[in-house]
Amino acid sequence: MTAIDLNSDLGESYGAWAMGDDAAMLAIVSSANVACGFHAGDPAGILKTVKAAAGKGVSIGAHVSYPDRVGFGRRDMDVTGGELIADVIYQIGALKGIAAAAGVGVGYVKPHGALYNRIAYDPKQGQAVIDGIKAIDPSLVLMGLAGSPILERARKSGLNVVAEAFADRAYTPDGQLVSRREEGSVLHDPQLIARRMLQLAREGTLEAIDGSTIRIDAQSICVHGDSPGAVAIAREIRRAFEADGITVRSFLTA
Repeated sequence: MTAIDLNSDLGESYGAWAMGDDAAMLAIVSSANVACGFHAGDPAGILKTVKAAAGKGVSIGAHVSYPDRVGFGRRDMDVTGGELIADVIYQIGALKGIAAAAGVGVGYVKPHGALYNRIAYDPKQGQAVIDGIKAIDPSLVLMGLAGSPILERARKSGLNVVAEAFADRAYTPDGQLVSRREEGSVLHDPQLIARRMLQLAREGTLEAIDGSTIRIDAQSICVHGDSPGAVAIAREIRRAFEADGITVRSFLTA
């Protein structure tokens, strides 16, 4: 692999509550998953992040979520297909409006938190997200968990997709993310994480939490913007990639 996308969840501050360091991350990543107000983000903050991303030439994606600000979008919800379709359309539409005001476009959709995990394997909610995307803009790319059924479902429905791996998360032997409720689920050492991501880019493999080697085919790598030390992690990954001759570049410009 000679080039790979590096993405982060941004625009998540809300009013007086700051979340992450968007300005610093936008100097490192190639794609920004921007909150749409359902799990985090307020209009002024979202606009600020979108303008900053535009200024850095960073691709913009809609980080759609369940309507769950209190739980930061990390609580599973048993919503109907109709509700979820409308929620997806609403959030993408909001971000598209803000992006248009900033003179840029929205190129992809990455579901957030519990919704991301649910649709990876749930065909009903997965199809609802796909249908919502297609209803508002079928040219949008769906970003989803590498190796999960949602990617093939989206392809069969006519969407372009990009497979994603997580830099700062541990994996189970079957390629799923280790639950945040379990010890060791979130990684913190920038050097260790960078070495893991180099292995992913070079060989398409990672070490699972039990020590086994798993295969992961991913075109984008996520560093969670709200993780402790997120900027240091992203910076070390980019440094390691560039030292190894791997270009950090948005999948939308590949």
